[in-house]
Amino acid sequence: MAIYHLHVKVIGRKAGSSAVASAAYRSASRLRDERIERTHDFSAKRGVVHSEVLLPESAPEVWSDRERLWNDVEAFEIRKDAQLAREVEFALPRELSQTQGIELARNFVEAEFVSRGMVADLNVHWDRAEDGSPKPHAHVMLTMRSVDENGFGAKVRDWNQTELVERWRERWAELANERLAELDIDARIDHRSLEAQGIALEPQTQIGAPAQRIENGGLDAAGVEADRAELHREIARNNGARIIDDPTLALDAITHQQSTFTRRDIAKFAHRHSDGIDQFNDVMGAISNAPNLVELGKDGRGEDRFTTRQMIETEQRLHRAADRMAGEEQHAVSQTHREAALAHAKHRGLALSDEQTGALNHIADARGLGVIVGFAGTGKSAMLGVARQAWAAAGYEVRGAALSGIAAENLESGSGISSRTIASMEHNWGLGRDLLTARDVLVIDEAGMVGTRQLERVLSHAANVGAKVVLVGDPQQLQAIEAGAAFRSIHERHGGVEIGQVRRQREDWQRDATRDLATGRIGRAIGAYDAKGMVHQAASRDEARSDLVERWDRDRQAEPQASRIILTHTNDEVRALNKAARERMRAAGDLGDELRVDVERGARTFASGDRVMFLRNERGLGVKNGTLGVIEEVSIQRITVQTDDGRSVRFDLKDYAHIDHGYAATIHKAQGMTVDRTHVLATPGMDAHGTYVALSRHRDGMDLHYSGDDFATRERLVHTLSRDRAKDMASDYDQIDPEKSYAERRGISFRQRLVEIVRRVVPEKLRDRIGEMLDGLRSPTDAESGQDRGRSPERGDGGAQNGDVGPAPGRQASARGAQRETDLPVDSEAALRTARTKALVRHARALDAVIGSGNADGQGTPEQMRELRGARTAFERIRPHGWRDAEAAYVKNPEMVREAGAGRVNRIVLALQLETEIRTGLEADPIRRADRFVERWQKLHRTSLDQYQAGDMSGYNSTRSAMSEMAKSLERDPQLESLLANYKKVLGIQVESGRRLGVELAFNHGIGSGRGIGI
Repeated sequence: MAIYHLHVKVIGRKAGSSAVASAAYRSASRLRDERIERTHDFSAKRGVVHSEVLLPESAPEVWSDRERLWNDVEAFEIRKDAQLAREVEFALPRELSQTQGIELARNFVEAEFVSRGMVADLNVHWDRAEDGSPKPHAHVMLTMRSVDENGFGAKVRDWNQTELVERWRERWAELANERLAELDIDARIDHRSLEAQGIALEPQTQIGAPAQRIENGGLDAAGVEADRAELHREIARNNGARIIDDPTLALDAITHQQSTFTRRDIAKFAHRHSDGIDQFNDVMGAISNAPNLVELGKDGRGEDRFTTRQMIETEQRLHRAADRMAGEEQHAVSQTHREAALAHAKHRGLALSDEQTGALNHIADARGLGVIVGFAGTGKSAMLGVARQAWAAAGYEVRGAALSGIAAENLESGSGISSRTIASMEHNWGLGRDLLTARDVLVIDEAGMVGTRQLERVLSHAANVGAKVVLVGDPQQLQAIEAGAAFRSIHERHGGVEIGQVRRQREDWQRDATRDLATGRIGRAIGAYDAKGMVHQAASRDEARSDLVERWDRDRQAEPQASRIILTHTNDEVRALNKAARERMRAAGDLGDELRVDVERGARTFASGDRVMFLRNERGLGVKNGTLGVIEEVSIQRITVQTDDGRSVRFDLKDYAHIDHGYAATIHKAQGMTVDRTHVLATPGMDAHGTYVALSRHRDGMDLHYSGDDFATRERLVHTLSRDRAKDMASDYDQIDPEKSYAERRGISFRQRLVEIVRRVVPEKLRDRIGEMLDGLRSPTDAESGQDRGRSPERGDGGAQNGDVGPAPGRQASARGAQRETDLPVDSEAALRTARTKALVRHARALDAVIGSGNADGQGTPEQMRELRGARTAFERIRPHGWRDAEAAYVKNPEMVREAGAGRVNRIVLALQLETEIRTGLEADPIRRADRFVERWQKLHRTSLDQYQAGDMSGYNSTRSAMSEMAKSLERDPQLESLLANYKKVLGIQVESGRRLGVELAFNHGIGSGRGIGI
């Protein structure tokens, strides 16, 4: 399994290190250290498969000799605490062959270090772990001073910047992932720390201090390797122990970029985070038996697929928010405003098609959710521009958002909607700025690229404040980077308007080809372009690249005013194509005087006339990651660029250096782009989604190039470019009920299964906070007469209709009986339903007022408390136990309090019905009681661990006391104790002593001393 590791350190005399000794060890060679007159011989070291010194253009050729290079460094640095070299160590994907790994390491070193002027001593090690698995990694020793033909100059302080290290970490992940995708290897690495990814495990590949001690001769090579291996095993053991104690850690990590997973995925993860076969089996067992693991069924390959309760909860929150917005009708735009916007567009020469007009009417209706699915080039942005005018005329503020900066820029330029990235928008929300309101319309473009978790957060925020959201995208284009296929799922659930009339391409046959790409008929689309002479095969990748640039140059000179872009899959190919295209520009005399400057990706040569791309969002400059333009002026300090939208952008390189040549771009960067002509280099890492994007960016023409080295036949090309890598959702499996198999394994009935689904939807902390407040509002009398409030939450179908707050099962009251109980004039069943609804709404409003202004004790003002008591009494009369059941439902779904208070009672009515059924039937269901015990025990255990780590000993002791009381209670409940015998593993019982279950619990968790439990 591919792992991420990149570590940077300085080799210096202060730590007793020697540059020559360090180089000898890393290269497994024998080197003479002239400064101390000592020979370092590590030629017996095994596992070094490649060694070379890579020189920048300005360095003396003599430094290709490793011994000469590092002795010159030692001689030049005279301080006793001198910093001699910088070392970058990184793990290579173990899925690669040695040849592939060496090539990947060389590409990274040349692009990130040598191009900046550093001399790089690269050594690739291909070690083996105890179990025989490969542990490939690379060591790169780098010089720290500027160099020229005369030798060393001043130290380059910019190479010490933290930002540069972060860039190296990110670029290594990008490069490795590109190569893995190109080789069709289903593995990825993430440069972010586990902590930044929300994964509470220690990075396994951290090396630590032992490897440093070799540099001053303090430890031999065998000792270093043993120390290193032991540190790795220790980290793996620690992570394994943490996973065994809390398998949620593993499930959270596995589902970071995928909603569902297989047993093979679990085994890969367990192998990495365990030490030895015994712990591996324990980790596998912990994950496989985790209470929040959900089995979904088999996928298309016949493999069992799994997800987590948390992922299901996220998906259900997503759909609940979408359901709420789809059910709201508060954002209507009058026909007058729509017609005025259409007339204004027509006056500007933009006449919408029938499909576009239909899409406009769809998103301008009153509903809070709109969904538009459009093929590439169908004019979605133009239609949104008309919608923006209609919304603005109706008094709404229109905002735009997209996952990437360039997609946000394209949305803004194409529609006039002020747009930003979703990450930027969420960041501001976290600071309490730019929050949505009920008068906002949020348009999310390229919505198919947004992961489930992120889209859920956005939709939930919008639903809570009553804003309208319009999702625009195409599920067949590039997939979400993080887990899920949220846009596709929402479209399937709520429908929407599909725009299929392609308008980007000017010729009918090309529009047909784009429709074929959108519907997965890749071979048919490629055949259409081939018939027009636009598909070109070459013998090798180099020849294919050369042919592409030759054709690009001819087109450029024939139609200099036309816009064009070269597209390919990897950044490596982008760099090579940029270089080749630029050489053509220079040979034709189309570039001005050249100047070599340092930018974020290293030294680059720029000139006026150069095509460039901005690589980072900068609102002050008005540029996004992916913005294209042409250099007007360049100096050593600053650059002026005319962007493709006609603006002149001037910036100092010390403030903004995120710029590179822009003749070519990755397909990922091209999402949302429109140009006159595209030139595409196909490589093995492409799939159907990338092919669709790459072959649909043009208006006039597209040329596709590929090599026989990569694709031996035309059929192989079509097969590779047709691969469907669409992401899935947990809800894609077992369409009737994705929780079905999980529930049936636990013996939960159909109605209880509905209860189980909703119990998982509401965050526990929010439920607890509302629950504690409601407990605080109960009088002693209430508490004595009320039912158990620890029961499971619910949500179901059936029961009340049209807001009917029906009586409790088994207590069906006649209209006459209800009149006697409530003293309300009830002449019909309809009047009774109205009275119950009024009581429910009154109670919700009273409760909302108290919660909204209550103090720390959960009490409102005296007036509010009197109203709440009166509302409860009225509710009790019209429906016995009604207010208790309603409040139990509010604990699990707090948002329903305000919803019911506003008169929208359909959801709370269903919730109230099921809460009543749980109350009346719970005690008769021993399986459910056992399930509740397990859930409460696990929650208390997690809470105690959090409190202990936070140093909250008072809270920790209180929680442990509650656990002790739970264990002790089993002595009084032999039926429950018997049922829980099958739950020992999930209750944390690792060691059995033959005693009763309550004693086993106390013994295994170290509780119960002095609590009356006999150990």
